[in-house]
Amino acid sequence: MRPRLVEAIGAVDGAHLDPRTFRELTTLCIGGAPAAVVVCRHSTALAEVVKILDAASQALIVLGGGSNLVVGDGPEVADRVVVLAEADPAVDPEQTKAIAIDAESGVARAYAGVNWDVFVAATVRAGLGGLECLSGIPGSVGATPVQNVGAYGAEIADTLKSVYLYDRRTTRSSWVTPDALDLSYRYSNLKFTQRAVVTRVEFQLDTEGLSIPLRFGELARHLGISAEEAAQGSRAARRPVAEVREAVLELRRRKGMVLEEGDHDTWSAGSFFTNPIVQGTAARDAVRAAVAERVGEAEAERMPVFSVGSEEQPAFKFSAAWLIERAGFTRGWHLPEAPQAALSSKHTLALTNRGGASSADVVALARAVRAGVFEAFGVELEPEPVWLGAQI
Repeated sequence: MRPRLVEAIGAVDGAHLDPRTFRELTTLCIGGAPAAVVVCRHSTALAEVVKILDAASQALIVLGGGSNLVVGDGPEVADRVVVLAEADPAVDPEQTKAIAIDAESGVARAYAGVNWDVFVAATVRAGLGGLECLSGIPGSVGATPVQNVGAYGAEIADTLKSVYLYDRRTTRSSWVTPDALDLSYRYSNLKFTQRAVVTRVEFQLDTEGLSIPLRFGELARHLGISAEEAAQGSRAARRPVAEVREAVLELRRRKGMVLEEGDHDTWSAGSFFTNPIVQGTAARDAVRAAVAERVGEAEAERMPVFSVGSEEQPAFKFSAAWLIERAGFTRGWHLPEAPQAALSSKHTLALTNRGGASSADVVALARAVRAGVFEAFGVELEPEPVWLGAQI
């Protein structure tokens, strides 16, 4: 990075340079070395550093936990400055200085660089409901509205109150409400555009100490909720938030979806492909017919499919993991020439680095899985992570 930029950033309170590379900054543990890494410990520093780099026309990427990123090794990566939003775990392990919770009103606010699961745990300790089903998801608070993160029947859009955005065009910061973000399934209008930077996030949570209605089959079954209760979405289908959080963490650990340094099944970008959605009953029936032809009528009848459209515009969502498995990709599957990149041994929706995988290895694995599902069922899977210096 240019000396004058180093000097300008050095004058920003709460910002400093860091020697880490993308391999150390991402949960997939792949990618080359950026031009520089600037750590920002609070929202003001984050906005100021982005402003300085933009004014100098320096290419950058804002990063939190690095849990939803596929990074290449080429010049696009080497020329990029990483602006890392990160609360200081050494000084404030529970990140209480960067989190504000009002248990009476249910409003919870955090700096974008706060670890997401640390924040969820804090809301659960405060007896607030709404985020418990999102426990264990790696990454930072600031990334969650960008991706509209979701799991086990909950998503960020359900509880998001407002987002404090630094607008890179106007160089101004302001609170915006969720309707300004066009939130939908795993999407916001912040994703892929980098038009603005999330510096703080605010949620409106439930003060009764109970979870959301638990309709997701696996979690509901784990907590002893009957199908009738789940279908009704009644108060009976809710449980104490601490109990639900522990159940979610247990289920995620079984799938290798809680990051652990010594477990290569967790060296991933989480769920790599979104659950595909097709428009119209004809498209749904075409997928069912392809499944029946490949694996039989009985399996086609059992295939999970969910109506997500309206009567006027029907749409249907399929399970990406289910399709991947029926297309012949088993847990632990890898290309013969690249065993260092493989599907998780616990969950076929996660592409993992078994140690020493390159970006090219992971990309080749993703292409093979996507092509296999399309060939088998005519469904094109869409990757969920953001791509930098690489493409599928």
